[in-house]
Amino acid sequence: MSSAQVLTPGAGIGVVVGLGIGFSVLMLAIGYLGKRYGKIDASNNDEFSSASRNVQSGLIASGIVSAWTWAATLLQSSAVAYKFGVSGPFWYAAGATVQVLLFAAIAAKLKINAPFASTYLQIIRARWGNVAHRIFCCFALATNTLVSAMLIVGGSAVVTQLTGLSIYAVIWLTPLSVAIYTLTGGMRATLIADYLHTSVLIALILCFAFTVYASSDIIGSPDKLYELLSKAPAVAGNAGGSLLTMRSRPAIVFGVVNIIGNFGTVFLDQSYHQRGIASATETATTSFIMGGLAWTPVPLLMASSLGLAARALTGFPGMAELTASDVSAGLAAPAAAVALLGKGGAVAMLCLLFLAVTSALSAQLIAVSSVVTYDIYQPLAKHATEKSLFWVSHGAVVLWALCVGMLGIIFHEIGISMGWLYVFMGTLIGAGVAPVCAALCWKKA
Repeated sequence: MSSAQVLTPGAGIGVVVGLGIGFSVLMLAIGYLGKRYGKIDASNNDEFSSASRNVQSGLIASGIVSAWTWAATLLQSSAVAYKFGVSGPFWYAAGATVQVLLFAAIAAKLKINAPFASTYLQIIRARWGNVAHRIFCCFALATNTLVSAMLIVGGSAVVTQLTGLSIYAVIWLTPLSVAIYTLTGGMRATLIADYLHTSVLIALILCFAFTVYASSDIIGSPDKLYELLSKAPAVAGNAGGSLLTMRSRPAIVFGVVNIIGNFGTVFLDQSYHQRGIASATETATTSFIMGGLAWTPVPLLMASSLGLAARALTGFPGMAELTASDVSAGLAAPAAAVALLGKGGAVAMLCLLFLAVTSALSAQLIAVSSVVTYDIYQPLAKHATEKSLFWVSHGAVVLWALCVGMLGIIFHEIGISMGWLYVFMGTLIGAGVAPVCAALCWKKA
């Protein structure tokens, strides 16, 4: 990609570290207010990991939107729009919504059949024994590994491209800053922060959409975007080579891969079960239906604006030249944001990505912490105390943050991109979906 650095490395540090510290202070304030006025104590293990299991539907729904909005939600969706045209945003959004909607049934069964479980793996252990439990612990941690790595790899590539900040610094600073604010607040404060994250994130996406379709001097209307896309080079596999058709063979193939892969990342990821556990019993199903429907416009609008704009602006002055590897790394949307809004677009994109990466990564940290505490440590330490569980749960957050940093470095060094990880997920974890559904929903399993 030709140089798209429009901000200084200091801006990158300011976003990654400054906002991380800001959210840590916010978490401390939420924790203090909750303890003083709501008698909520995050030092309690159940409160830290499950928010005492009584969170209402609004916060759970926003938490689902936040946890499901990865770097890939913004970057990979725009990449498939860039590659396949208007069919790409549809297949990304539709292919990743159905899983959350179906998970509503899983959440309800979990709350009804095992109201005091801390992880879905505990249910598997109780029903199928230790061997199956160990196998699905591996599935759960593999899911968390892939999702966490994808968040870091995708986010760090964009921050480095826009600011020139060392990619190694971004890879290490991001998980550590997220770990700090996760440790200070626990699950309930994380859900409240998710609500704020999601509000700002949606506002920024709307800003990009209105720029593309209304206010930009370069595009500024749906008619102009249509005209530019109709003149773009033909796409192999699309009907008539057009970017404006839904008849796209490669987009359909991506859609199938997307649907299958995302079943694994929802049903095997403890972070979604964690939100089901944290929800009040009577609102668990409603929360996931609301969250799934609220999430759908996020990738759909992001990709339909910046993804299509990036393709339409190819060859325009101020638009960075994108290679196939750049698109796979998720750089189409940032390039379009810079071309349309200059430094303001770069700053907005940085903030958008920080919010997406940190909120989703925070969910991953708490999920791994719960698995390590309740499915690895507690079965081995027969006489574990509340205090020891507390320290293990907090230590696991720090340990996983360090592991995520190392994974990010490894994947960067061997040249694995966010796009490759996204497609690979289903291959590795897809086989675990049906057994988990059976364990949670089928009494004959």
